[in-house]
Amino acid sequence: MDSNLQGLYAITDEVLTPNDVVFEKVLTALKAGVAIIQYRNKTQSDDEVEFICLTLQEYCRNFNVVFIIDDRPHLAQKIGADGLHIGKDDMSLNEARSIFTKGIIGVSCYGSVAKAKEAEAEGADYVAFGSFFASPTKPKSGLVSKSVIQKAKKALAIPVCVIGGINEENIHEMVHEKPDMISLVSAVFDGDITKNVQNLLHKMSHL
Repeated sequence: MDSNLQGLYAITDEVLTPNDVVFEKVLTALKAGVAIIQYRNKTQSDDEVEFICLTLQEYCRNFNVVFIIDDRPHLAQKIGADGLHIGKDDMSLNEARSIFTKGIIGVSCYGSVAKAKEAEAEGADYVAFGSFFASPTKPKSGLVSKSVIQKAKKALAIPVCVIGGINEENIHEMVHEKPDMISLVSAVFDGDITKNVQNLLHKMSHL
């Protein structure tokens, strides 16, 4: 199991980390102690975000943090990103791997352990489940039972990530299930990032 694929996994978005502040906000999160950064931008082209991703990759390397790009295999390959994340509306894992030839690939599996086993068999490096709570960034996400985490950990050898509506108030429920990674958007980037991350890390380590 990849020892880098564990801990607090922060994801950017166009609302909370728009391009004009994304560098400053990610740098603050890195200094505060996040373990993984994912750049997620669903509206702009690869060319428009290439410089941003190159810069964020450099920041993450300086902090020895994994940098993952959401759903942009060509860009991930071009800049040598650490990883790529794909979801159900994106391409297949095999297609993604044919473009992004080396590096981490994570796959969203929502509430399906069967899909996760399939992804693992195809070579996924980690799988993500969720949403576990109502998510401000993905309001249409269906809710998933927390029982899927234990089922997945028994069935899989690769790391398990949890995502969706997780915040300072409910993170203890996720920690209790012992996932490898806990992924957040709003709970990291909305408000005082340093304080947010420190509080989240404190709750992750004291259970």
